[in-house]
Amino acid sequence: MSPSSLESQIAEHVEHSEMDHNHQGNLALSSADFSALEDRVSRAVSLVRSERQARTAAEHRITDLDGQLTEQRDLVKTLQEEIHALNAERDQVRQRVEKLLGQLDSLEL
Repeated sequence: MSPSSLESQIAEHVEHSEMDHNHQGNLALSSADFSALEDRVSRAVSLVRSERQARTAAEHRITDLDGQLTEQRDLVKTLQEEIHALNAERDQVRQRVEKLLGQLDSLEL
């Protein structure tokens, strides 16, 4: 083998070694990128899952509160009717008392 042939083989070997090293570095970088992507996807899935659970809980709470609101509306309506009836009864009692007071006043004359 001639010295130039040996030098070219050594240079070629060094180039291949550097290419293999760079290629492995790219693979390691790609692997790191993939791991980072995997972590991001995992966090996104976890976030979506927790948001869905929160949404379901909020929907249940809305249903419960809607039922309570309906009950309160019914109660308010009943109480308003009761107040109206009591006001009417009070007016009747007032008229009867005024009539009785008028009769007592007429007796004293």
